Amino acid sequence: MAGVALQNVMKQFGDVKVIHGIDLKIEDGEFCVFVGPSGCGKSTLLRMVAGLEETSGGAIHIGARDVTKADPAERGVAMVFQTYALYPHMTVAENMGFGLKMTGHPKEEVASKVKEASRILKLDEYLSRKPKALSGGQRQRVAIGRAIVRGPQVFLFDEPLSNLDAELRVEMRVEIARLHRELGATMIYVTHDQVEAMTLADKIVVLRKGRIEQVGAPLELYQNPDNRFVAGFIGSPAMNFVAGKVEKAGAVAAKGLSGSVSTSVALPGAGANVIVGLRPQQLRLDMAGTSHKVELTEALGGVSFVHLSASTGEKLVIEAHDDLTIKSGTMVGVAYDSADAMFFAADTAGLRLR
Repeated sequence: MAGVALQNVMKQFGDVKVIHGIDLKIEDGEFCVFVGPSGCGKSTLLRMVAGLEETSGGAIHIGARDVTKADPAERGVAMVFQTYALYPHMTVAENMGFGLKMTGHPKEEVASKVKEASRILKLDEYLSRKPKALSGGQRQRVAIGRAIVRGPQVFLFDEPLSNLDAELRVEMRVEIARLHRELGATMIYVTHDQVEAMTLADKIVVLRKGRIEQVGAPLELYQNPDNRFVAGFIGSPAMNFVAGKVEKAGAVAAKGLSGSVSTSVALPGAGANVIVGLRPQQLRLDMAGTSHKVELTEALGGVSFVHLSASTGEKLVIEAHDDLTIKSGTMVGVAYDSADAMFFAADTAGLRLR
């Protein structure tokens, strides 16, 4: 196995730059997840590690080797795509062993590696079946098995669960986490689903417009985001943001929130604009209040998400941990603890104020 290091990696298509000088180190055996909105460059970056896209600048190392110019087959990586890309006329065993067969490995070695991969993925009883006789989750496991038999130094996953239904996504998340524990391999995983990122990753890399916004462990990013973008992207439902104005040192008047939000954070001077952030579970409903109108209640059983609009126009979401259903149009109030609030600069960078 081996780690991966990116040094000032860049990519451009013609005059358009899509990856802007990425520096990143992924340790041997680490599960690293790239997250970000569509078009942020996460799949492009993964394809550059795989060798499916040429770099426009910088260097890529896998272990001690500089693989920047190496062919994909020489990099010691195996990639699992969003689509299964299985051969329909081949059995599961034949699909899994096809790559080794084409590179001239002996039949006995191919059979042995396929058997071991099927044991790991619990596919033993399906080896003689063809893909059309498998469920979506089973087909994705075959695609992962095809990668395992190659014995790569690094596994690359490009949104492998996007084609699965909700129940299978949960099942496959568990399978991939178990696979990582059993193999101890370095894995890089691309997803736009931050729930997948939070549940699978040792390290999350948050990307936006071809740049890294923040790197860290899942709870580190959730509890200590560097800017408004990361704070809003990590966490489901997303953090609530409202406009605020500094009243005096340690006090902010925030639209849609009653009273002043007090803080020991170093704020700009009185009159300056800031953004106040509170997560849905940090807000509480005040059924005696009348400052907010209920727009929608999502009652999910055990937890409810209440969507509110303030009289000043701000939108808020509150997480309530009970079987709560409030009729749309009902007027309520909102309570919160100032200590829970985060503060961000009101400019486009949205840096966290600390």
